[in-house]
Amino acid sequence: MSAALRPLATATGLVLAYYLLPLNRRFEGSAAVGLVLGLAGVTALFMWQIRSILRSSRPRLRAVESLAATVPLFLLLFAATYYLTEQARPGSFTEPLTRTGALYFALTVFSTVGFGDITPHTDAARIMTMVQMAGDILLLGVAAHVVVGAVQSALGRAPAGRG
Repeated sequence: MSAALRPLATATGLVLAYYLLPLNRRFEGSAAVGLVLGLAGVTALFMWQIRSILRSSRPRLRAVESLAATVPLFLLLFAATYYLTEQARPGSFTEPLTRTGALYFALTVFSTVGFGDITPHTDAARIMTMVQMAGDILLLGVAAHVVVGAVQSALGRAPAGRG
């Protein structure tokens, strides 16, 4: 597969998995545990990806591939959590959330657009949304800084002209 197509294929595969995975179980109290474990998994994946950027012969491409996996996975984790929360406790949001509605809400929070058409109604839903907001800031700020630093470090070790 072409190196340029891998990031697109990764993101597409993650979105397909989100829609195809059986998310029909009631999550009840374990939604928070699932979210924490998922965030730990995303963090571990991100750390592994930083190491692979540092070791890569093409760190810029590896950085794009890393972000193409980390950002969608982060957003889909929250979308799944919102969806399962609404299934377990209808009325957690201003409208019932389908998978697409939950993904829309996660992307709206991530982009800080905040149309206001879907808002969290319960304290649990508000807490999850606040955790996503804080995670968004970390992902956009800290993660981007770390990825750029890893690329610069890898490029500094190598002969000019690669990327």
